[in-house]
Amino acid sequence: MIEKISNFINGNFEAPKSNKYLDVFEPATGYSYAEVPNSNSQDIDLAVKAAKNAFPLWSEFSIGERSIYLKKIADEIQLNLEAFAAYESRDTGKPISLAKKLDIPRSISNFTFFIDFIDSFKFNYYLNSNISKNYIQRQALGVVACISPWNLPLYLFTWKIVPALIVGNTVIAKPSEITPYSAFKLAEICQKIQLPPGVLNILNGDGESVGNPLVKHPEIKAISFTGGTSTGKKISQATAKSFKKISLEMGGKNPAIIFADCDYDKMLETVIKSSFTNQGQICLCSSRIIIEQSIYEKFKIDFCNKASELVIGDPKESKTQFGAISSKEHFDKINYYLNLIEKGKGHILKGGRSLEINQRCQDGWFIEPTIIEGLSPDSKLIKEEIFGPVVTLHPFTSEAEAIKISNETEYGLSATIWTENSDKSQRVAKKVDAGVIWINCWMVRDLRTPFGGLKQSGLGKEGGSDALEFFTEKKNICTPS
Repeated sequence: MIEKISNFINGNFEAPKSNKYLDVFEPATGYSYAEVPNSNSQDIDLAVKAAKNAFPLWSEFSIGERSIYLKKIADEIQLNLEAFAAYESRDTGKPISLAKKLDIPRSISNFTFFIDFIDSFKFNYYLNSNISKNYIQRQALGVVACISPWNLPLYLFTWKIVPALIVGNTVIAKPSEITPYSAFKLAEICQKIQLPPGVLNILNGDGESVGNPLVKHPEIKAISFTGGTSTGKKISQATAKSFKKISLEMGGKNPAIIFADCDYDKMLETVIKSSFTNQGQICLCSSRIIIEQSIYEKFKIDFCNKASELVIGDPKESKTQFGAISSKEHFDKINYYLNLIEKGKGHILKGGRSLEINQRCQDGWFIEPTIIEGLSPDSKLIKEEIFGPVVTLHPFTSEAEAIKISNETEYGLSATIWTENSDKSQRVAKKVDAGVIWINCWMVRDLRTPFGGLKQSGLGKEGGSDALEFFTEKKNICTPS
């Protein structure tokens, strides 16, 4: 039976005014299991009105009062962790084991972190001199929009809405229309714990029908977006005349730089994860592996062997380590890039093909972990973000060459550096163009630290004080001494 997902506006579940819906597919099977609203400007106007009406009360609550509501939501997600993991696995095609270990626990952590961290955030302070007394005050913006992507649905959805809510804003949130179910179930929790109506509104739909009019709406004070660089550019252009606050976390073409003096076994185990976790569909995944020449041949063999050990299969099975591509459109995009290899330079060391998984998943969207070497520097597979289980290998002979290869991209989101020489790691880190750099590790996150990219990978930072500052505005109240 096809389930109908609803919008969540002013504390109620609502059908779209257009009465138009989009199919929601399970990537592992290729079949639709639900329909999600394709909302329009009428739905947006209703949500904005609800959020505006809720703002005075919510913003006047104490931080402690707001925290109580957010803690109740986190507790409900924790109680339903298994169910939420199943929703995420079904929507995205990722292994359910990954959703249990990563997506849902980190979604809960987004709540608990900001509930605790808010106490250390300086909302108000004084700066006095012999000529004036200045009271610097931070206050919520009003109605803000949070737009989250399909690869880590609940994780990145909560990463945005929690800091926005805890400082006193009311929120209109748009999850991806490809993976809407966990946001829908989060709305049920909000209704259950009696979050005041209008504080959080969830609108579903595609970018043209919902995203575009949402970012242009005159009552929206700020937009926090995670997604592709092309969409981020459109948001920047659409909001330029209104001077809205925008935070854009966008694409990456992340290098992993491997020196011969690394802890080889630890490196190999971690780079497999940084390359192929979530089928390579994490903005922080390593897609360009840059290896010192003296260990290149050994690494190439060992890396391919390790990739061959990944258990590919039905995401519902606990033993599965590598699941399906999250949409047919993205499946076709990845195959487009793989087909380019046949027309140009480059050699596939492993993978490069679509897979047929027997039984339940025989019509699902599966692509093998793919490892390529020998591509020319101007290859689209090196220059453009594929966002899938495709990595390219590049040898180097000097620090300078490794840095040069790393920086030969318009992106600058993250990088990993593998060496036991601490001086070398710091030298290289300072010269690599990336907003987040891991040394001898990957995906280790202290939520107090700033997160965001350089160049075409980002505008602004998220996390810790950066997120709370983004969702507030400074005001100076000055009187003479």
